[in-house]
Amino acid sequence: MSKSIDINELAEKLNTGDRVALGRAITLVESTREEQLEQAAELLSLCASKVGLSQRIGITGVPGVGKSTFIDAFGSKLTATGKKVAVLAVDPSSDISHGSILGDKTRMERLSADPNAFIRPTAAGGSLGGVARKTRETITLCEAAGFDTILIETVGVGQSETAVHSMVDMFVLLVLATAGDELQGIKRGIMEMADVVIINKDDGENASFTKLAKASYHQALHLFPAKESDWTVPVLSCSSTLGNGLDEILSTIENFFNHVRVNGYLEANRSKQNGYWLRQAISEELNHRFFSDPETATKLQKLNSDVNEGKVSPFVAARELLKNWGYRS
Repeated sequence: MSKSIDINELAEKLNTGDRVALGRAITLVESTREEQLEQAAELLSLCASKVGLSQRIGITGVPGVGKSTFIDAFGSKLTATGKKVAVLAVDPSSDISHGSILGDKTRMERLSADPNAFIRPTAAGGSLGGVARKTRETITLCEAAGFDTILIETVGVGQSETAVHSMVDMFVLLVLATAGDELQGIKRGIMEMADVVIINKDDGENASFTKLAKASYHQALHLFPAKESDWTVPVLSCSSTLGNGLDEILSTIENFFNHVRVNGYLEANRSKQNGYWLRQAISEELNHRFFSDPETATKLQKLNSDVNEGKVSPFVAARELLKNWGYRS
């Protein structure tokens, strides 16, 4: 992207829903070059009036649960009702593939061809924090471009669910109805984050296990504390391939957003999320400035050798580096 890019012109095109402008804007915020970071900050400021105008929905589930197929079916259902849907991903696991959603995109046949849908992976940056920041900023850009529903998929593992939960209004957990051990592979923390549990692939041989699985999940959810949103987590089922159950899911999501708007939770939660991401942004900016400082890099190389040889402790070396950098910054 050229350094001479006109940020005001890009923002104007973005606000008209120009998809080329949206792609360029996302590439800009994903950059790590200093001059483009400044341009990205300017662009995000120009988009501030559009922030928060979408429904942000996180979608997670174990590998093989059918997230891509579900998103294709569910997203198409949304666009059929007049919604504009953006599909994003959080995955810090691959610098080469940029997240499995690149492959998933080929399986989202309907959404890929839908003029009211936009699918974009977040380029992996080697750390979850950087990837999550890029995804959060991409949400802002998609909202500026007029997308009213943002679906954020976790395609990585580990802490990616927590990162997604910190930037969405509603968290959807996709599960399978198997032979009764479906709860074993799901972490308690992920269950606690869920606002709705959906048993996917409720068709064929799986259908016979759905009723038992629903009872198991209902029982498990009753063991958790009440949610801050005062929302009772439902357990639903669907077949993404056949389309069964999608209408009930749409209705449930509408009920959820009506509920959290009326009781004030939506606004309060977004305010808390903004505070969290402010602190994350400060941490990332300090980290970037510290390690990109030439004098610090030279001193770090020397101290790293001393630490490896046991001449100085990591704690003492870190304090010396930070103190030296702090005096000059």
